[in-house]
Amino acid sequence: MKKLKYGITLLLLICFMTVNAQIKIYIMTDLEGVSGVYKFAQTREKDTPLNIQACEYFMEDLAAVVRGLRDGGATEILIIDGHGSQAMIPHLMIPGAKYVTGVPRPGNGAWGLDNSYAGLVQFGSHAMMGTPDGVLNHTQSSKSENRYWYNGVESGELAQMAILAGYYGVPTILVTGDVATCREAKKFFGPEVITVATKEGLSREAAVLYPFEETRKALYEGAKKAIAAIPKCKPYIVQTPIKAKMTYLNLDPKLPEPELVTREWTIPDARNLFGK
Repeated sequence: MKKLKYGITLLLLICFMTVNAQIKIYIMTDLEGVSGVYKFAQTREKDTPLNIQACEYFMEDLAAVVRGLRDGGATEILIIDGHGSQAMIPHLMIPGAKYVTGVPRPGNGAWGLDNSYAGLVQFGSHAMMGTPDGVLNHTQSSKSENRYWYNGVESGELAQMAILAGYYGVPTILVTGDVATCREAKKFFGPEVITVATKEGLSREAAVLYPFEETRKALYEGAKKAIAAIPKCKPYIVQTPIKAKMTYLNLDPKLPEPELVTREWTIPDARNLFGK
């Protein structure tokens, strides 16, 4: 009997180690939601002193998340530079992850994503366009003020990325950004998703900033918790075909003033979400 119990225990341990040996995490990054970033002058124009400083903040926040994920049990981490003008600084990369930057890239906006990943991290994120207390709030374009609806539900970049991940059965397990972004994440993904607030918005370009030492400790701890939360988190899936609607401002200088444009189309499946 003792030998049988020992054999069962050993088998369970081997199974546990096998499962835990393959915890792959996919990180989609953005710049607006990292610690210390609160104005568009830090995010829009590449390689200005303010932008370089913001990218340094980005890398330091990201390092805290990578360490937390690793210590939580992640064995493979793929990080995608999702900011339009790119935010990664190669000499500040820490070991323990692979980093993807530069454009254009092949694929549908999420290079390398497939069903082998256990969870999605949305890092440095921001709230959707029109969120009153969302720091640097926008959806895809902060200048043309894009807004999107999928099957009648207005959705920001958090939901867009989660829809794409949901196609592969990958749940969002961690979202980092301002308080409004964390609130949006809970609304779309449920109470199980782990969120870490890096600041609190007062308006689009004003915020209560949290000290870096505090945010990076919280990011590390949140990342560790996110690994443990994987079994509870569910993929965000929308019914297909998806009825899409978009509004944006036509900023053509030939027009006397910006013109609001509305477009509607049908998306066959989530892989084509960014096709138009």
